[in-house]
Amino acid sequence: MPTLTKLYTMQEASEHNSAGDCWVVVDGKVYDVSSYLEEHPGGDDVLLQATGKDATDEFEDAGHSKSARELMESFCVGELDTSDIPQLEIISKKQTNYFSEKLVDLSKQYWVVPVAAVGISVVVTFLYLRKK
Repeated sequence: MPTLTKLYTMQEASEHNSAGDCWVVVDGKVYDVSSYLEEHPGGDDVLLQATGKDATDEFEDAGHSKSARELMESFCVGELDTSDIPQLEIISKKQTNYFSEKLVDLSKQYWVVPVAAVGISVVVTFLYLRKK
């Protein structure tokens, strides 16, 4: 009979953020590392800082060994429910071109003001020096 995996939202996982109750999320899995805080080679503060967010990048950047990854599985309490995570909007190339065209249009519009200010100051300076 297959084991049912409990799903947790990021909000639920982030509520476990103290030394006595510490959960971290790595690669879509939720781990209760409360009992491992004092044994963690990087210190308990590293794990406490990883709560409330997806800590996959930090975990991978630390270069954990195969045995560390195997040990981590013993702390797994469930998986992250990804149905409530907002999806990023993919911007098409047409939209990107539209935004860049708008930016170019704005920069064309607003070059007049600084050029006019410089032109006026040159004319005023020329007239002032000519009167002297």
